[in-house]
Amino acid sequence: MDWIRDPAEIYRRSFAILRDELNLAGLAPADGDIALRVAHACGMVDAAAALVFAGGPGVAGRAALAQGRPILCDAAMVASGVLRARLPAGNAVVCTIDAPDTHARAAMLATTRAAAAVDLWGESLAGAVVAIGNAPTALFRLLERLAEGAPKPAAILAFPVGFVGALESKAALIGAEIGVPFVTLPGRRGGSAMAAAAVNALMGNPEEAGR
Repeated sequence: MDWIRDPAEIYRRSFAILRDELNLAGLAPADGDIALRVAHACGMVDAAAALVFAGGPGVAGRAALAQGRPILCDAAMVASGVLRARLPAGNAVVCTIDAPDTHARAAMLATTRAAAAVDLWGESLAGAVVAIGNAPTALFRLLERLAEGAPKPAAILAFPVGFVGALESKAALIGAEIGVPFVTLPGRRGGSAMAAAAVNALMGNPEEAGR
């Protein structure tokens, strides 16, 4: 079989195809990088085209990482997908889903571990990059905490996925006036790969980065 073996060529062609098929007109360059990375992660140009941006999350997220702020993830799969070698300031990548206090708090409040894990982010929320790629309940709880006066993150990359709550949680984010830059994919689609890809886009032009 005749197939491309050179990883650099595969990468180059992938982004050439994406740039040809994905209309980035109207997006700031940093937000366009997020759209490219998301499309590359899921293989769906239409998903990237449907992204909703508010407040310039690309620029805000890059500034936060340059300042050494942490990346707060709702799921271990999101945290695992972050390209740590390219983080500009050795940023902490935090996921509290399996912390002992998370299990106890979820049981006490009769809620999901993902929602309880958000409470454990505490003051780390201030100026952080939040990446949600799994649990709608994490996004719902984050919005509740912000409404309660919790410190504001620098940017929210919201890609919860599924058939219960995913559509609704992202609609709530779009409708909330929280004053935090965000990007999200309306509807049921999402996932850890998209969320991690959005984080990785904050580290610079994806075509220059390689895998």
